[in-house]
Amino acid sequence: AWARAERYAALAEMAREAGASVVLLAHHRRDQAETVLLQALRGAGPRGLAAMPRSVVRNGLTWARPWLDHPREAIEAYTQRHRLRPVDDPSNCDPRYARSRLRQAVWPALAVAFGDAEQALSLVAERAREADAALREWVALDLAKCLEGAALHRDRWLELSPARRALVLRSWLGTHSHSGASHALVRRLMDEWPVSSSARWPAPGGSEVRAWRQRLTWVGVSAGRGKPGGTAPAGEVQAALPGLLDLRNPGLYALPWLGGAIEVRAARAGGVATAQLIAVRVCARMGGEQFQRGARTVPRSLKKAYQEAGVPAYDRTGPLVWDGDRLLFVSGLGLDARAVAAAPGGVRRVLRWIADPG
Repeated sequence: AWARAERYAALAEMAREAGASVVLLAHHRRDQAETVLLQALRGAGPRGLAAMPRSVVRNGLTWARPWLDHPREAIEAYTQRHRLRPVDDPSNCDPRYARSRLRQAVWPALAVAFGDAEQALSLVAERAREADAALREWVALDLAKCLEGAALHRDRWLELSPARRALVLRSWLGTHSHSGASHALVRRLMDEWPVSSSARWPAPGGSEVRAWRQRLTWVGVSAGRGKPGGTAPAGEVQAALPGLLDLRNPGLYALPWLGGAIEVRAARAGGVATAQLIAVRVCARMGGEQFQRGARTVPRSLKKAYQEAGVPAYDRTGPLVWDGDRLLFVSGLGLDARAVAAAPGGVRRVLRWIADPG
């Protein structure tokens, strides 16, 4: 894959230097047949079995394959007739690569046993391409009905047949992951999401798929577990140790024993005073704590406060920040209204919990 990417990058650079907008690739019918076989051995669906497209536009260049319907022998005869010198890639004979093993060990026997294998597999690619185009149009309509913002809505999804549900999941996951949707993740979601009110599943690249109140959401690795999550420049991270902390200065305070960090920012409105952040205690929930969301609300237990705010159960694991016996901050809920009201004048800060990814 690396060598192929470098090869295409070099061709693109040469094309631009020459002022060309089209690059012709010499893939032929046997190359297409080999690609179909390799994709089938990887468990590919219609999109993979469609193999190589006849043309595609990438980065302002058109990449065309005008000889996909022609046998290799026709191209070789042309180069000999016109005394052209093609360049042979030595990796084509390297048995470490699947395509090389297919060419050396499988294709000769396949061609002897099935003389029309090349034509038949090329036809498979053509039909798979048509099927994939039709499925994309169909899935796009189903996906639009199931979306609520960026999330999938379970009741709408469950109205579909199992086959259409799987296609919608693959399409939705594919919009979030460059590596696509793994078969294992799709099967888990198909089996577990219908009976889960709150759950999370690992996704490619350290991300997560989360279920909460009928909705399925994708949480990228940069967001971490906290709400709303995020990152800060490495230079602003300050290592903190258990005990009383001074959070007056803006920055990111790493708390590895609690699995994340607290971000401190200047407050444009509201916030707590820096005097309240001189010696704070950051700790996990102990039970019995109460949180007040607004000035005109009453203090509620953290469980009730989380429920009213719609915070999923998996996002309720962050710490609390105390100034003596006064609760200042709860991860996932924000600053306690009583602490904000009691803040003296002067510079103010807001806090945010950022959980470590994974």
